[in-house]
Amino acid sequence: MFTSRTFVALACFVTAAFGATYSQTDSHQGSDFLQSFTHQAIADPTHGRVNYVDQATALAQNLTFSSGDHFVIRADDTTVLSASGPGRNSVRLQSNKQYTTHVTVWSLRHMPQGCATWPALWEVGADWPNQGEIDVLEGVNDQTPNQSTLHTSSGCTMPASRSQTGTSTGNNCDTAATNNAGCGVQAPTANSYGPAFNSAGGGWYAMERTSSFIKVWFWSRTDGSVPADVKNGATSINTDNWGTPYAYFPSQSCDLNSHFGAHNIIINLTLCGDWAGAVYSADGCPGDCVSYVNNNPSAFTNAYFDIQWLKIYG
Repeated sequence: MFTSRTFVALACFVTAAFGATYSQTDSHQGSDFLQSFTHQAIADPTHGRVNYVDQATALAQNLTFSSGDHFVIRADDTTVLSASGPGRNSVRLQSNKQYTTHVTVWSLRHMPQGCATWPALWEVGADWPNQGEIDVLEGVNDQTPNQSTLHTSSGCTMPASRSQTGTSTGNNCDTAATNNAGCGVQAPTANSYGPAFNSAGGGWYAMERTSSFIKVWFWSRTDGSVPADVKNGATSINTDNWGTPYAYFPSQSCDLNSHFGAHNIIINLTLCGDWAGAVYSADGCPGDCVSYVNNNPSAFTNAYFDIQWLKIYG
């Protein structure tokens, strides 16, 4: 016999079992990216030594290409630049669709590496920083590990102690108060970024955004613990089964609904600029950043993303 107490118990079980279940809304692989993302031929907002090109130019110069389940975006690696001319040709892609509550899962084979490189997979609102920014994968000059970061307007902070496996670099997400550093979390493994990431064959990044929290996970390609729904890009996922994230941003001292709006997904590679250029010498790179980019095209042969797929869930 079902009693009211039985019903409540069953309801709690169902909520616990299925509270973090999502269905796939978008799947991007190979040439799909050319229809679902737009090449942004804009001045680099982070002041890098790059020249972001449009889709026709990117395709003509092989800076964007697809083959089967490979989607590659890269920087030019053949041209010596004039010091007085534009920066090195590169690519910045923006999703045509916007997302609020959602999960993204990226299967990446390779990410840009090398001195001066500053690659990122991230999401941002139209009114920055008031609609927030979520950096999933980001770093500079081959410095490990990966760092995931929130950038917001004022009034968004993170608790010093929270359930994550990564290491916080700061707990105030306000761009104005932190010189745009935001509140970052470094992944616990070196193979989450750069040459070590590539040597392992890449891996999977996943980000879950709700009104209560933002979480980021990483599994290396060689990690035997990667959940099956992540590994296979399943049509349905349950984030409750993914274990402790390396980055956890709860809403307890940050109203995520008011600090984060509808986001576009961005894939980009810049060179030098506000971060990579500022720490270029400290990171052990030769000479000065801009001259290095201008005069050493072959240094960017490995400055490319190879994306197997991107799955989005809602």
